[in-house]
Amino acid sequence: MRRRLRVLIAATLIALLGSLAPWWSATGAVGEAIVECTLEDPRLIEISGIAPSIRHPNVVWVHNDSSDAARIYGVDLGSCAVVAEVALRGVEARDIEGIAASRDARGRPVLWVADIGDNRDSWPNVGLYRIREPATLGRTSRKVREYRFTYDDRPHNAETLLVDGGRLWVATWQLARGGMYELLELRRSRDRAGGPVAIAERVGDVGPLITDGAIAPDGSGYVLRDYLDVHFFHGLPPGRKVASLPLPAQPQGEAITWTADGSALLAASEDDDRILRVEIPWWVRAGMRPPDHLVGDLNR
Repeated sequence: MRRRLRVLIAATLIALLGSLAPWWSATGAVGEAIVECTLEDPRLIEISGIAPSIRHPNVVWVHNDSSDAARIYGVDLGSCAVVAEVALRGVEARDIEGIAASRDARGRPVLWVADIGDNRDSWPNVGLYRIREPATLGRTSRKVREYRFTYDDRPHNAETLLVDGGRLWVATWQLARGGMYELLELRRSRDRAGGPVAIAERVGDVGPLITDGAIAPDGSGYVLRDYLDVHFFHGLPPGRKVASLPLPAQPQGEAITWTADGSALLAASEDDDRILRVEIPWWVRAGMRPPDHLVGDLNR
């Protein structure tokens, strides 16, 4: 109940703070939303992150919120069946809130899992875990490369990890205004208590209560989402904001990513058995101003 109340308050604040936003806002939905598939597996009750597989067509990787152990699941988008379960070997999860797919320096597909939730803004450092994406689907475990980091100002709660090749950013979850932080130098940690800790440097601001985001497949831009809207940017973070558009209603929307071809977004939520596909308007993909009939002047 407490978490539900927090989300309700957050959604109200987003609506109020939206009146101050200087970027384009359109009155229509992002695009026609369809149900990509419906989840029936009881393990997937609190989806908080989603990322497309690089190795396996039509598969996405998801994870639950803090209620689960340190593991991720592969989901087939045709049926929503769980086709893989991967345990992160030796990891004790605190609050996993983000996942991203990329390639390492040798071009091998890897998955990044971000244990970056910090509801009290108090942890001295938080963790990132990198694994090689499994070549075959099924139930397995993977040894991780662990990286610890903190922020250059103070501890933050965060739910968003963005990865482009070897570059990583974290967007923080805050009421009035969050921050975009870049991890300029990752340091592998072998000893959580005394190992090296990297510093994430603030490179820009983001809106309130950002719950997830993803880099476009071609690296041309990225999206961030909150509980109500999706925000489009051109360029890598901090980038240039081009649009903010409402998402289909979800109980507690905390996951978003791009389809493999970059033509649409996939959205998921806690307490929702649907993975939604939402088309991206043509003018957003082209980096143009929205048609006049869609522009909502929120400052009127």
